[in-house]
Parts: sequence; structure tokens; C-alpha cells
Amino acid sequence: MTVRLRIAPSPTGDPHVGTAYIALFNLAFARRHGGRFVLRIEDTDRARSTPESERMISESLRWLGLLWDEGPDVGGPNGPYRQSERGALYRKYADELLEKGAAYRCFCSAERLDQVRKAQEAAKHQPRYDGKCRILPRAEAEARVAAGEPHVVRLRVPEDGFTSFADLIRGEVRIENRTVDDQVLLKSDGMPTYHLANVVDDRLMGITHVVRAEEWISSTPKHLLLYRAFGWETPQFGHMPLLRNSDRTKISKRKNPTSLKWYEAQGYLPEALVNFLALQGFSVPEGIEIFPFSRVVETFEFSRINTTGPVFDLQKLEWLNGEYIRKLGAEDLAQRLLPFARPGTSLETVRSILPLVQGRLKRLGEFQELTDFFFADRVEYEAGLLVPKKLEPARAVEGLRTFVQAYAAMAAPVATEIDREGRAIAERLGWKVGDLFMMLRVAVTGKTATPPLCETMVALGKDKVAARLDEAVRKLDGLARTAPSPAGQPQ
Repeated sequence: MTVRLRIAPSPTGDPHVGTAYIALFNLAFARRHGGRFVLRIEDTDRARSTPESERMISESLRWLGLLWDEGPDVGGPNGPYRQSERGALYRKYADELLEKGAAYRCFCSAERLDQVRKAQEAAKHQPRYDGKCRILPRAEAEARVAAGEPHVVRLRVPEDGFTSFADLIRGEVRIENRTVDDQVLLKSDGMPTYHLANVVDDRLMGITHVVRAEEWISSTPKHLLLYRAFGWETPQFGHMPLLRNSDRTKISKRKNPTSLKWYEAQGYLPEALVNFLALQGFSVPEGIEIFPFSRVVETFEFSRINTTGPVFDLQKLEWLNGEYIRKLGAEDLAQRLLPFARPGTSLETVRSILPLVQGRLKRLGEFQELTDFFFADRVEYEAGLLVPKKLEPARAVEGLRTFVQAYAAMAAPVATEIDREGRAIAERLGWKVGDLFMMLRVAVTGKTATPPLCETMVALGKDKVAARLDEAVRKLDGLARTAPSPAGQPQ
């Protein structure tokens, strides 16, 4: 038997990080066992599904390297792979269920269903369909259909007993049938719901293992009842723990970014994001935290999944992404950084600046912010930032002028020369070395935190540095003229 798994996202918005999380484990299991991985688009929600969303889903999964063997764009022997193109199939199988008595037609209006739900909630009962149309004689139901009366098709769930299954991750799961609703299978517009389409497609596409999020556990009895009604062999089911916010609630865009496009735009490396998602409930035998997707494939077993809901920790992801950035070769990183650089920046310029920032980057998207002072004609900052603590502006401008004179005398400044001269000047003035270098950092970059100062000054070039130092002197002069003397007397 060929192992076959699938991911089946709905194209109703930005591609969700949870889709990638589930996809990577389906793909890992398929690759480990020499099987096939299928992308199926579940676009039966015609009001919300869009081609643009489907395109973004495919782009994002490709960006992450989670590639499929069959799908709407690559084809395959079990197509079409969009549910909107398989409508006739679902109607055929819904008719088969009706004929077998495993389903029935329901003519209840939306208004009646809303009244029933409100009454159940008021009585503190679990909201569910009350079964009004379960007992309709078939002849009456067919007559109402012939008369054009709107209706849906519902699954006839047994009213007693239980449904159980062996979950690949959680062991035996047992659910009492009385808690399972008579699920709508075919909507009044003739389109299937997730439940019918999911089962029919998994069967016709030969899916052997259904690995999905734990929120679908409560739906599994409905799916098993459908398999049994059709007389089909059931696949094996495994339900992954949900990604959670720090407060243990299900991950949502209100508390965490959920769009894969956001992570790409922020400059997270795809291999780092895949590594991070793999860590959500899974660990490789070595117990290490940094590993490629190939290692997930080599070691993946459902027994290694931790069912405790993993916390989606952005700080952990940033740390991991920074580790991956520092592992990249210079040319590879320069190529990846170019789209994040200031428009018009050449690859050669990125290469020249890269050594100064690679150790500080946590995301590629930080590159422009960290390096914007390289490209600016002048840098903006408050003059007070130039004054070291416990020093007066007059003494600060004296120290800065001393360094400017020494810097002007350097024929071709190199980092070691700048560092040595700065330290010598601080010692002569009785300053802390850090105070002088912070003054120079602000003067040259406009920031208090930057790549290594002396190397940055070399990269900027002598003319640009000299011009910025002169501007800083003018700022300090102006500040010194307006500042009161230490004793409060005019200077």
C-alpha cells in the first residue's frame, strides 16, 4: 500500500501558519514512508473563497519548501483537486446516503433553527438540531423536493451507543453518539459541507492517513459514520495539538500574527520557520532545537508528538531565525537581504555592509532599519544625545573637536587606528572610553545602538564621517551656548 496524505486548506483569506504546521507533518510522514503528498483546495464556501487566496496558499507553501506531488497546479490522477469542480460527485454520494437511509432531507428554515438554538441555550443544553425532519416519510420528503421547497441533506446519527477510533497520536478516542449533531452534508444550494466533501475526496483520492488539528476530533465520528454508511475502509486518523497563544488560547491574529505572508514580509527565513513549527509538539531524538526538515523526515514518528498544546512564542522564533541567519554564507545572505534593502541599493553595497550587521540581525526585515544611516545624506537626532552623562555640553564639544582633529589627520582611516586614537583621547581627557565612543556613534549614525562603531566609520567613508562629525560639533556648540554654567552663572 502506498502511503498517501493531504493538506486541504480553504482559500478564504491569507494563508494561515497553522496550515503550514499541519502540512509539514503530513509531508514528513509521506516522505519517510515513500508515499505521496496531496494539496486539495476546499473551496465550497463560494461566498468567501477567492483565487487570490488560493494563489497565496500555494506561494507560501512553496516558499517554505513544503511541496506536493498532486494538486490543482501540478495535476495528478485523482483530480480535479478543487472541491468547487467536484460538485456532481458530492450530489451523487448524497443521493446514495439518502437511498440507504443514512441521511435525510431537512426543510427547517433558518428562522426555526435559530429559535431552537436560542431555546436550547436558555435551557443550558448543548445546541444541536432537534431532529424534526428525521421522521418525515420519504414520500412526503420527495414530494416537497419536487415542489421546489428549499432543503438540506443531514446525516442520520444513531441516537444511542458510541463511536470510537484509534488516534495515531492520542490512542483510543470514544465519543457518545448522543453528543453528535445530525450534521448538514449538502447545503440548500447543492454545495457540500466540509464533512461530506472531506470524506468523499479522501476516499476517491486514496488518502490513507488523515493528520489534522485536534479541533476536528469531535467531527471524526461523523466521518466514520459516513465511511461505514458507504461501506468504505476508513483511513487512520491523527489529531495534532493546536498552536496556542501564551495564555493557552488557540492561536489567533488578535494575539499573534497568523499569516504566512506576514512572516515572509518580516524577513523570517523559510527554513527557520519550518524548524520552529516542527518544534511545536515534536522533537528529534538528539534533543537539539536547530535541525533541517530532512531530519524531521528521517525521525518522524507519531509517538514523538507531545499532545500538550505548544505555545507559539515569537521571541523563540526570532532567536531561532537569528541563529539561521548567522549560519548562512555571505553571498547567500546578501542575495536574501537585497529585497529588504533600501530601494536602489546594489548587491555590491549589501555585500559591503553585511559583515557589520550579520551578527545582529534577527530578521531580514531589520536590515534597512539597522543600515539606513549608511544611505542618508544626514542623520537626525537630538543634540542632547551627544552629551555624556555627568558632562557639560562645553566639555562635550571640546572632546568631540579633539577627536575631529585627530580623525582629519588620518590619511586612510582603518578600524584599529580609529579605535586606538579614540581610546587615547578619552584617556587624555579623563573620560570613560564608552562615553566618547557613544558620542561618536550618535554623531555618525544618529543611533545609540549600531553595528561595531569603528568598522561602521570605515564603511561609511572618510568624507561622510567627517561631514557628520562637523555637523555634530555645530549641534554641540549651539547646545553649549544656551546651557547654564554649573554654578548657574552666565558663561
